[in-house]
Amino acid sequence: MKRAQTTLASTGFEKYPKTTRRAQFLAEMDRVVPWRALCARIEPIYPTAGNGRPPVGVERMLRMYFLQHWFNLSDPAVEEALYDSPTLRAFVGIDLGQAPVPDETTVCKFRHLLEQQDLGRVLFDEVTEYLRAQGLAVSTGTIVDATIIAAPSSTKNASGTRDPAMHQTQKGRQWYFGMKGHFGVDSQSKLIHSVEVTPANIHDSHVLPWLLHGQERRVWGDSAYAGQAGVLSVCAPHARDFTHRRTGSRATNRWKSRIRVRVEHSIGVIKRVFGFTKVCYRGLAKNRHRLVIASALANLFMVRKRLLRLQGV
Repeated sequence: MKRAQTTLASTGFEKYPKTTRRAQFLAEMDRVVPWRALCARIEPIYPTAGNGRPPVGVERMLRMYFLQHWFNLSDPAVEEALYDSPTLRAFVGIDLGQAPVPDETTVCKFRHLLEQQDLGRVLFDEVTEYLRAQGLAVSTGTIVDATIIAAPSSTKNASGTRDPAMHQTQKGRQWYFGMKGHFGVDSQSKLIHSVEVTPANIHDSHVLPWLLHGQERRVWGDSAYAGQAGVLSVCAPHARDFTHRRTGSRATNRWKSRIRVRVEHSIGVIKRVFGFTKVCYRGLAKNRHRLVIASALANLFMVRKRLLRLQGV
């Protein structure tokens, strides 16, 4: 086979460059993610240099970890993607002439460290504080909703069993197996302020107390949350109940839907943009951690244009 001739383009001097959607997305997220604040939360529990191989920098590992969320990449897949894509390497800050890409074992250990220390909630709260400082505070209206995230139902695996933490549920006339992600979303900004995970067979209304921040004046939800006046009186005593009524008029429910539909935008970022439609790990704990981190990144994604304007970009 005839070898291709080496050109300046192959060494980085392209004559016909084009900014791809991926490159534009990464450039925007690079500017809006509060890297310094997030790294400061991880550094106290991150390994320090000793007698062995020096650890990879915290920010570099965090950037790789976020790439996994944004492009739905496994541990080995993100390593392969970085070797394959100069755009991804530039975002992470890797020069193959100076150092290799951290291998999948290093990526896996970093992910396990965040999971074991339950840093998902910490990073989520840090992003929330950052957005509040930018003038994006949570208002007094909350929309609650849940979505099913599928899990493998096959028993053709090493253990010969399905994940015992996952369960099946019926929606309409179809059965699903997996877990549920429950969200409390601000009715004005569409920012996610509360996240919880349960097996798929848990009814949506059972998680309502954990989706409210307590300062609500209005609570919106579909008919699954009807009849929860007692819960609202305790968890959000000043809130008016704007959940759908099964016996309500179509016009009233249609008016409520105009507000309630905003929650679908937030969930859509996680499931459609980030591709988190199936669980990646066994058990609820690891998948809960991933969903919390994905929610924080979804909040940054949804308001990135506004944050860039505030930066004068």
